[in-house]
Amino acid sequence: MRAVITLTTDFGLGDPYVAAMKGVILGINPEANVVDVSHSVRPQRVVQAAFITQCAWPFFPDGTVHVAVVDPGVGSGRLALALETPRGCVVGPDNGVLSSALPEEARPPAAAGLARVKLPEGYRAFSITNRRYLLEPVSATFHGRDVFAPAAAHVSMGVAVHELGEEVDSMLALPPLRACRRGDGSLEGSVLHIDRFGNAIMDARADDLPDGPFEVDVAGASVPGPAQTYAGAAGLVALIGSSGYLEVALPNGSAANELAIGIGDPVLVRPRR
Repeated sequence: MRAVITLTTDFGLGDPYVAAMKGVILGINPEANVVDVSHSVRPQRVVQAAFITQCAWPFFPDGTVHVAVVDPGVGSGRLALALETPRGCVVGPDNGVLSSALPEEARPPAAAGLARVKLPEGYRAFSITNRRYLLEPVSATFHGRDVFAPAAAHVSMGVAVHELGEEVDSMLALPPLRACRRGDGSLEGSVLHIDRFGNAIMDARADDLPDGPFEVDVAGASVPGPAQTYAGAAGLVALIGSSGYLEVALPNGSAANELAIGIGDPVLVRPRR
């Protein structure tokens, strides 16, 4: 079976960056099946990238090599990592963008924020430093092309992950993407992602929502929920999307545009009185 390599970046498609990464990969492994997860992550939005990869990566076959490059620290002292997991290899900067590859119980608590965690059993990480598997000369500003793409391609060709560099026993990880429950039973969270339909996806999960009707306070509006489908709603409505997370939607319109919602905006979910 052809090796599968996925790409998630904040590079967009108006510049040559994604094509350059794919060119490097195909130059090393011409038979690679390169799949775009998304290149529309907002610039430097590591948490958004973690959400997008969390939604996509579980559906790929075992042995897939995943590349995630949202890298505001490119060229700094941050590590370039290759993480070996029970289901495949994950490659990217050590800044939390690879969090989705870890089981939730291995990630830091919400109060800690982005934090360094020990790798759980069955996971090994290696700093990508072996020049043999890099594209020379390595640019200080484009490790997606010169570090992560070639490393992923070599792994897809059968190079053992440990050949990429020295082993490390920890990595930076984000807490699980989950709204915090307050003493009154409401949930306090934020907007994780806005999809192309203008649905604002929040970090409130289906199994954490209040029993019965509730309201979502976001961007100065109170939106009723829960609806079952987009089609059955009239006006702004809150419902559980396919990701298992709460969304605010506007059927046949854009909730994000209607309310001027932005990624990172605060959200409060409370029982409807």
